[in-house]
Amino acid sequence: MRTQVAIIGAGPAGLLLGQLLHRAGVDNVILESRSQDYVLARVRAGVLESGTVALLKRAGVGERCKAEGLVHDGFDLAFGGARHRIDLKRLTGRSVTVYGQTEITKDLIQARAEAGAETIYEARDVTLDGFDTEKPRIVFNGKEQVDCDFIAGCDGFHGVSRASVPPEAVRLYERVYPFGWLGVLSDTEPVSEELIYVSHERGFALCSMRSRTRSRYYVQCPLSEQVDEWPDERFWKELTRRLPREAAERLQTGAAIEKSIAPLRSFVAEPLRFGRLFLAGDAGHIVPPTGAKGLNLAASDVHYLAEALISHYLERDKTGLDGYSARALARVWKAERFSWWMTKLLHRFPEEGDFGRRMQVAELDYIVASQAAQTALAENYVGLPL
Repeated sequence: MRTQVAIIGAGPAGLLLGQLLHRAGVDNVILESRSQDYVLARVRAGVLESGTVALLKRAGVGERCKAEGLVHDGFDLAFGGARHRIDLKRLTGRSVTVYGQTEITKDLIQARAEAGAETIYEARDVTLDGFDTEKPRIVFNGKEQVDCDFIAGCDGFHGVSRASVPPEAVRLYERVYPFGWLGVLSDTEPVSEELIYVSHERGFALCSMRSRTRSRYYVQCPLSEQVDEWPDERFWKELTRRLPREAAERLQTGAAIEKSIAPLRSFVAEPLRFGRLFLAGDAGHIVPPTGAKGLNLAASDVHYLAEALISHYLERDKTGLDGYSARALARVWKAERFSWWMTKLLHRFPEEGDFGRRMQVAELDYIVASQAAQTALAENYVGLPL
């Protein structure tokens, strides 16, 4: 098989890149190690920056997001038993949209099928070869092969793309946090029309949603704990203890339809280009979910990479490809900083004791009393310019 761009990974990053390239007339094939059903079943983030929403529209898959997505003009910070609203619209003129990653994936898969573009699911034993030459290729399923001009590694943190790079060619930066997020998805009405980020003596909590009838809640928990140690009753009781009284009284409980514990880490690989291999999304960087940046960072990578590849093929201009890594990483590190800061602000770090907790409360007090501080928070939350 011969194509111009071979994309590894059929998550939102790979599918969005494929859609943008296809609409520009750049031939591409996507290889995915899992089945389509598995890809569609993954439950992930759903807070989209305005730039990500605009990118979906440019890719021709923004209609359902516009119709069904929940536009949020702000969110609440809760601490000391009280809620304080951060008015994103007033502070920045922009909003965020709640629209689940699963729904984005559905839209992109449907668009790709309608376009007749090829996606190979359950591609096993994928090997990347020759990406440091002018003739890269991908071998999979033992004997099948894709020859291409470029490879886009969009296959996540544990994928084969970054693992194929010689260790001496890449520098890794990492911070692993000493706790995780226990998340529960339930078919219950959300406790609030906007997200609530909670800083509490017992640990962080987040009230989020996927729709007007489906809620997503999280509580900070030790990494040593297992999901089966958290029956529904224990989860709802713990969440209730961390919420301000008014929110706790409105909380609707119900059976969890999905429950998992996600570890938190900050991670960046530099550079994001290795010859004719480009990394995008979680293959190149991970952020803790506190700032809602993971999916949005993947989208910004795709924006830069799609622009660069389209310019290469349509205008014979390689400037974008040469500058992709530096351009993407400049935005990545700013999002890493914001996500790290939000995580430090809202979670309990046992090793920092009472002094660390007082510093958190002092900073939260400062934020809610200062428009300048709120503006800096809001600017980062709605997304820095692409």
